[in-house]
Amino acid sequence: MPLPPSGKTVWPPVQFHEPFGDIDVWRAWYSGDTGHLAQVYGGPAAFMSSVKARDFFELNKPSQFRGGIVGGLARMFWGEPITPGQPHAKLHVPIAADVAELSANLMWSDVPTVTVDSDSTDGASALLATQDQIKRYLDDRGHATLREGAEQAAGLSGVYVRVVWDTSLRPRPWMDVLSPDAVVPEWRWGMLAAATVWRQLEPLYGSSEVWRLLERHEPGSIEYGLYKGDQDTLGMMMALDDHPEAAELVGQLGDNGVVNTGIDRLLITYMPNVGPNRCWDHIPEAKPFGRSDFAGVESLMGSLDEAWTSWMRDLRLGKARIMLPQSMLESDGPGAGALFDLDREVFVQLNMLDTSDSGSAITMNQFAIRVDEHERTVAALRQQILSAAGYSAQSLGDEGTVAITATEVAARERQSLTTRGLKILYQRPALLEVLTTMLYVDAVHCGAKGIDPTVELTASWPQAVQPDPESTARTLSFLETAKAISTWMKVRTLHPEWDDEDVAEEVARIKDDAAAANPLPAGDPFGTAVAPVEEPVTTDPEDGAPEDAADGQEEDDPNEEQGQGKAA
Repeated sequence: MPLPPSGKTVWPPVQFHEPFGDIDVWRAWYSGDTGHLAQVYGGPAAFMSSVKARDFFELNKPSQFRGGIVGGLARMFWGEPITPGQPHAKLHVPIAADVAELSANLMWSDVPTVTVDSDSTDGASALLATQDQIKRYLDDRGHATLREGAEQAAGLSGVYVRVVWDTSLRPRPWMDVLSPDAVVPEWRWGMLAAATVWRQLEPLYGSSEVWRLLERHEPGSIEYGLYKGDQDTLGMMMALDDHPEAAELVGQLGDNGVVNTGIDRLLITYMPNVGPNRCWDHIPEAKPFGRSDFAGVESLMGSLDEAWTSWMRDLRLGKARIMLPQSMLESDGPGAGALFDLDREVFVQLNMLDTSDSGSAITMNQFAIRVDEHERTVAALRQQILSAAGYSAQSLGDEGTVAITATEVAARERQSLTTRGLKILYQRPALLEVLTTMLYVDAVHCGAKGIDPTVELTASWPQAVQPDPESTARTLSFLETAKAISTWMKVRTLHPEWDDEDVAEEVARIKDDAAAANPLPAGDPFGTAVAPVEEPVTTDPEDGAPEDAADGQEEDDPNEEQGQGKAA
């Protein structure tokens, strides 16, 4: 399917308006931009784009005062109308960014181990070369890119990972992360069959036209197109050199604006956050997108901001204020007003009747600051938000920082670890697909030698909670005393990230060290055994044959011994 034709083509397509709108809301929470939050919820930041909003005190949108769903959404905390004359003092707690960062740290704090299936290739040299090349893909740069993508995926429901190459910049291909609303996908049986990457370019000469650059990915080819339209439609297809940002592609493309990749697979992969998607199950084109960690907890995050704002409002209103009678003010003259000297120490009391509610005295007014109430409310909202997103409060340090064992950590963070395992289930296939694509690009376009892109890959993540070394050593010691564990299994337990070859080498080294430290026979560890004394060997003078020393002695006659006994 080619690029969209020129004309009034709606962009993005109509079926993606609802998903992309929700993604924009989640992006506002993820970024923590209060202006963006107010805009997506119909708040004060949106009034500049609405004539009616500017007419209404240049502050509030009429939708905020409507009924029904539209008015209800606009009246959420970040869409509530502000009373004219009151300061705009709404505060934001970046709990959404904390949740997204927590998700990425649980998933990608350590790089997963990717191995090549030995049964998928015939040559041992190709297996080793491919394994080494994959380790280069997952270097610090690649590891950081995947971690950043996982953080965005947690907030925006997923990300696209595009494999790119430029040998003038790097000798190997690398990964580029795209947000889900920057790509228009085409699915086939839940699998990505084609994708159109798009971005809006800068307007030319301050005009109102909207320029968009489209990049369509299909197996074996990438096609580019430049369009000039308006905010809602693509408009006319233009030549690439009509815009400076797209002109640099002219020398890299063929006559028809198509790049033949020489690889019969897509160079872009979608990595979902987690599934299923509860928001867009009625939209077939959006069901494979995945689910954001923020889905369904937007109102709770709004309530958290409201509680924090109320707390800070109590601090603002709790400032002490002095109430003075007008008679204590010193006049600066007619029409010049009056003032009160706060540093003055002596005042002359007025001669007037004393009344119980006299207004002649200085009084102080200070409201109470409800610290305990606000603190409990904020803590409860934080815990509920984390639980709804699939994480434990301990993961963000809400249960204290007392040093505890690994078993207790795993028990307290059970919900977070369960969510981590679920996300690995969804993101592992995408990782392996991206690495396979990188192998193909490396072999075809970067001149990699000896690698086999057709191999099968497997990936395993390290443990999220590392066991306590002291506890592990104690367990191994107990098993060794009970003669219930082998040396191979002890090394495997201590180093679960090692493969069988590494474990075997370590076992051999342990045995060699034991033999070098104990050269005595195993049956006599203290050297108490006495070496046997050899009997001298004599030679018979007649036949020259050796005879035993005992052969030259006469045997005693038992009868003779008995006779001697009787005589005695």
